Parts: sequence; C-alpha cells; structure tokens
Amino acid sequence: MTELEFLRELQAFMDEWQNDSPTIGVHTSGSTGTPKAMQVEKKRMIASARRTCDFLKLQKDDTALLCMPLQYIAGKMMVIRSIIAGLRLIVVPPSGHPMANLKEIPTFAAMIPMQVYNSLQVPEEKEKLRQIKHLIIGGGAIDSQLANDLKDFPHHVWSTYGMTETLSHIALRRLNGKDASEWYTPFEDVNLRLSEENTLIIEAPDVCPDLLITNDIAEMDANGHFRILGRKDNIINSGGVKIQIEQVEALLKPHLNIPFQITSAPDSKFGEIVVLLHEGDTECDIASVCQQVLPTYWVPKRYKSVEKLPITGTGKPDRATAKRMV
Repeated sequence: MTELEFLRELQAFMDEWQNDSPTIGVHTSGSTGTPKAMQVEKKRMIASARRTCDFLKLQKDDTALLCMPLQYIAGKMMVIRSIIAGLRLIVVPPSGHPMANLKEIPTFAAMIPMQVYNSLQVPEEKEKLRQIKHLIIGGGAIDSQLANDLKDFPHHVWSTYGMTETLSHIALRRLNGKDASEWYTPFEDVNLRLSEENTLIIEAPDVCPDLLITNDIAEMDANGHFRILGRKDNIINSGGVKIQIEQVEALLKPHLNIPFQITSAPDSKFGEIVVLLHEGDTECDIASVCQQVLPTYWVPKRYKSVEKLPITGTGKPDRATAKRMV
C-alpha cells in the first residue's frame, strides 16, 4: 500500500468517525475463521482510548505511530487515542518493516509481533525501535525469544491482551525492566474469572456492554493476574490425549530455525493427528527435533512443506486456513 492510499483510508475513517452515527464498523482478525464485520459504539472507543493514554501518561503533542491497517481495531484505536489525547500522528503505511523509512522517533507506538521481530533483524531499525518511549505489542503471542530480545530495551515495552470486542486491550504485562512478567494485569475496571473449561470470562462494561466468554484458556493467580495458555479451539484431541497447539509450538520454537505452524488433520484411528506445516524441505531434521523435544503423544504424525505459511492480515497464524491446507 502506498502512503497516498493509506492517507485516503485514514481520511475515510475520519469521515466515518465524525458522522452522526453512534457506531463504527470494524472487522475481527480471522485467526480461527472468516473475519467478521461488527459495529462498535464510538463512546466505548473513547473510553478505551482514554484508559490507555492515562495509563501510559501520554501528553498533548506527544507523537504516536500509526503503522497498522485501519480495517482492524488496533489501527482505528491508534487514531482515536491521538484525537482524545491531542497526540500528533505519524502515519506509515502498514508493512513488515514500519521503522525502515521512519524519519522521526514516536513517543508511542503499537505494533504486532511480526513487525517488532522484523525490525529487530535490521540494526538501523532496531535502534529506532529502542528509542520509542512507550511500545505496546498486541495481536499475537510473544514467544520467549522475542521477549528475551526486548528485555534490555531502555524504555517501556508492553504486551497487550485484548480483542476486537474489547476495543483493543484490557490488560498489559511488562516485557522489560524490573517489572517484567509472564502475567497480565487487567485495568482496574475490568473483572475477570475462569469458566468451568478454564476459559477467560471478561466483564469490562466501559468498553464492552456484554459479558464476554472467550475461547482463551487461562490461569489466574490470587491477585487477579492471568496468563494465556492457548485457545480452546486450538486443542487437538488425538486418541483421547488433548494437545494444546500453542504449547507444542512454544516447545519447538527454540529448536527450529524455519517458519512452522502446528495444525491437525482428521484420522480414522486417532480421531485427529498432529500435523506440522513448514516452509522449506528439511523434513528429516524437523522430525528428529520433534522426537527429541516433544512428549511422545505430541510428536507430529505428518509433516507438510508449503511455499508460505497462512497468516492473517494482523500477522497471526491463520489456523482455519492451515487446517484446510492439510
């Protein structure tokens, strides 16, 4: 997308924001199925924007980087935050390398993990990234290697938890400094509990009018902090053994230096089997690593080479397409 095309999208969004309708249209990311269109209330978007800006102590005339697509909530909320807090918006067309041609370091930026990872691979881009005062990362899981690469950053780096229905994030966890943690801390007006299936239930009336029962399997501590173990719809039931896709990927990540995803396929004997999708043609090495690293019942029974792994528009693994591919 060119800068001119992105600026036209921004103007179209601003026109929609300023019209008389109390709601605005957004799309879900589509990580587990077809992206859905939905209408959200502008007043709740304002409440979400104020909460983030207040938490980060952003000031009038601070700068904010817009580098994510405007059809999704993350991009829209960056614009609303700039309006609410009087921030000056720096506009960069969405890409995997948002720092590449950046002339001015923003005070505040929001990115997906893929954008951060790519920026860390290029020394000039990494140095710009390190200078951002407040960097929030959302829209996907942050693996241990990426977290490790960020732990010595001099300014605030946060992982966010949220979804389209909560109008961006409702909880944060620090990735660097003495307050770094694996546990998310919800905002003060957010109430959380676990369902009988250990999925997270969210009550956040300022941003979502309904009780939200998520598909995210979580655990909570005595202080109300939580961490996400995976999604309920990412469980593979293979011969009666329940296998969480995200946990398999986390174990393999430090040992595989090629892009890969775990998915499943129907099987007459086991019901479902674990399948590993990967880019490249090194299946023997991959199989050997899996046998050494994974519990026996987690080892993939099939390996499939693909030209490109399926990714959603927000950089998440496209789980639905991955299942169709196998």
